[in-house]
Amino acid sequence: MHASSAIPYRIMPTTTPAAFSTIRDLLRYAVTRFNTEQLFFGHGTSNALDEAAYLILHTLKLPLDKLDPFLDAHLLQEEVSSVLDVIDRRATQRVPAAYITNEGWLGGYRFYVDERVIVPRSFIAELIPEQFSPWVGNSDKITNILELCTGSGCLPIMLADAFPNAQIDAVDISADALAVAQRNVDDYGLSDRITLIQSDLYDNVPENKYDLIVTNPPYVNAGSMDKLPPEYLREPQIALAGGEDGMDLVRKIVEGAAKRLTSKGLLIVEIGNERPYAEAAFADRDLTWLTTSAGDDMVFLLSADQLK
Repeated sequence: MHASSAIPYRIMPTTTPAAFSTIRDLLRYAVTRFNTEQLFFGHGTSNALDEAAYLILHTLKLPLDKLDPFLDAHLLQEEVSSVLDVIDRRATQRVPAAYITNEGWLGGYRFYVDERVIVPRSFIAELIPEQFSPWVGNSDKITNILELCTGSGCLPIMLADAFPNAQIDAVDISADALAVAQRNVDDYGLSDRITLIQSDLYDNVPENKYDLIVTNPPYVNAGSMDKLPPEYLREPQIALAGGEDGMDLVRKIVEGAAKRLTSKGLLIVEIGNERPYAEAAFADRDLTWLTTSAGDDMVFLLSADQLK
């Protein structure tokens, strides 16, 4: 049984489209509904107001950054009905907004997403535009990149922009995820530079040497998996669960990186809130922690020399 099938439905009072006439009406209702339901916001927005505004503007095909000019615009009843359906799906079924709109945003990039992939989110995305400076000296010399656990393909697309001379191999074990990634790679016109590979980590990866190995793997520990909010249960659990301490796949990635990196290559790994587990798992290695908006404990780096 899919994990999401266990999410209970709540019976709400009947709401008729005739009770609403403007976006302001719908916005107020949505915020109240979302707060009443105690929704979790972790897939692009951080609060009920931003989530409601995004869903309403997207449903009405209005610019996502221009709410004010339309607040008091009168809507057709069929438009009101469409928005109410979206609000109800988000509130009652706890479906992440990205799955409702089929789009996820990361670092200013828009990606197609659906239930076959987790919603794009990564602190590595903050580091890519700066080309992992100062650890990467001359970005023009980065010609081969391996990205593991690619999901929707968001990170290799961003890497392709940041490192224009690089060819990128992007790997995922899930054929469904790779189908979504292929759509995004095609949308960005990068099929000549990004090769998608179905593989359990390194198993089916060509015997290449890479300047960079980048990965945002499943790293949620078992205790945290048991406490995930319903919105996260809508996502593919294989893309989240990292074993008892969250480090099952991370260990394999670190162990296999040495023979895949060039002599000056770098391994960059996101581990979210699992720094204590990562430091315990790799106590014999001097992890370099990179600074992101969430602090200095979300992403670590190891050089080829450190991996020998």
